[in-house]
Amino acid sequence: MVDQMKKVVTRFAPSPTGFLHIGGARTALFNWLFARHHGGEFLIRIEDTDRKRSNQEAVDAIFDGLEWLGLMSDSEIVFQYERRERHSKIAYQLLEQGKAYKCYASKEELTEMREKAKSNGLALGYDGRWRDANSLNVPKNVNPVIRFKAPQDGQITIKDHVQGNVIFQNKELDDMILLRADGTPTYMLSVVVDDYDMGITHIIRGDDHLTNAARQAQLINALGWDLPEYVHIPLIHGTDGAKLSKRHGALGADAYRDMGYLPDALKNYLLRLGWSHGDEEIISEAQAIEWFDLAGIGKSPSQLDFAKLENLNGIYMRETATDQIIFDGLIPFLEQKLSRVLDEAEKIKLITATRELKKRAKNLHDLAESAKFLFISRPLEIAPKALKSLDEDGKNTLSKIYKDLEILNEWNEENLQSVIETFIEREEIGFGKVAQPLRSALTGNNVSPGISEVLEWLGKSESLGRINDQI
Repeated sequence: MVDQMKKVVTRFAPSPTGFLHIGGARTALFNWLFARHHGGEFLIRIEDTDRKRSNQEAVDAIFDGLEWLGLMSDSEIVFQYERRERHSKIAYQLLEQGKAYKCYASKEELTEMREKAKSNGLALGYDGRWRDANSLNVPKNVNPVIRFKAPQDGQITIKDHVQGNVIFQNKELDDMILLRADGTPTYMLSVVVDDYDMGITHIIRGDDHLTNAARQAQLINALGWDLPEYVHIPLIHGTDGAKLSKRHGALGADAYRDMGYLPDALKNYLLRLGWSHGDEEIISEAQAIEWFDLAGIGKSPSQLDFAKLENLNGIYMRETATDQIIFDGLIPFLEQKLSRVLDEAEKIKLITATRELKKRAKNLHDLAESAKFLFISRPLEIAPKALKSLDEDGKNTLSKIYKDLEILNEWNEENLQSVIETFIEREEIGFGKVAQPLRSALTGNNVSPGISEVLEWLGKSESLGRINDQI
């Protein structure tokens, strides 16, 4: 349930150690939609407490992916490391209250603990040896860590909107470190403090954080703060049912962009990857905001299916995205394939052609490939399959229709179609006998949109020039 008197605040909190993972993109989307649905706020926090693994390149990649998907923060982005003094203050507050303690266990002792626990079939946690130790007997010249004095009896229940009530026995959760020996706060402490200070009401994240939720809830209770609402989403799996990994294909949002998918199509796909609203498949952003609720999130892992994503993207390209969105997205792909920048006249030509070409494309990469023939330099390189139609008979046909096309004054699709139909009747040949040689000469391939359309897009001079090259 959502407290109608309290503004909903959600957050997406990635670690800057790589690109925006596709699972992270879905988490961001769910948080964004839930906040929008309730008229709340969606915030972004970069969890960069691990200084060895965090890097600016990863931060930039995450922001780039979020911006492409239209999932930017409603307020200033929080960098966790910059708040380390606040985190440390809370740790010392707990220490003063007797809810935390200094631990002087050495690396060798910790290793010995783990080995002993492993041999006895016990949990590999800290054994609490400094929990109630005499502070007068501390080793000299050793910087201690500060550990949370976790409850040892009873249990803690995470009331989760997806997983239901998940119960953890307190004795199975050891005393986690709050401050390292060098005085830097740990992730577990920082998350709890930042969520409280940012006013986060709902934590929507992957179900691999369930154990973290139990540990964090213990800490929140010790601080006397209200628990947030928990929503732990089942992870995304590959088509083989295994947890999504690099071997399943491209994982970063930037990779999906580079493969030519539209951001709205990817968001629609990710929305349906673990959430449903009846039998609806094509869901606009406005509908998603109106319909999104926690009850629609499934309890089972979802499977990433590239075939379904590509099919959905094709529908968006044909039916949903505006010509301007398609055009703007297409330009970088086409210019990369041509290794040059299109001039304004070429862009005007492309706008006209795109309306037809997009009907056959499943992504912007395919669309760029199909549009490339409009701008390649003569003479064209003819694909092997297209060469078959440029035999002696084909070239003879081209020579004849060249003369009919040459005298055409008004070069438009309707007149060009009429010339071709008249030619077919006069020569008493099938449409394919003239269409295939023309297609090969004009595009260099054996597949293209309608011949009269291709002729119109290329213009009279370029069309006649390409036909003459093959004659």
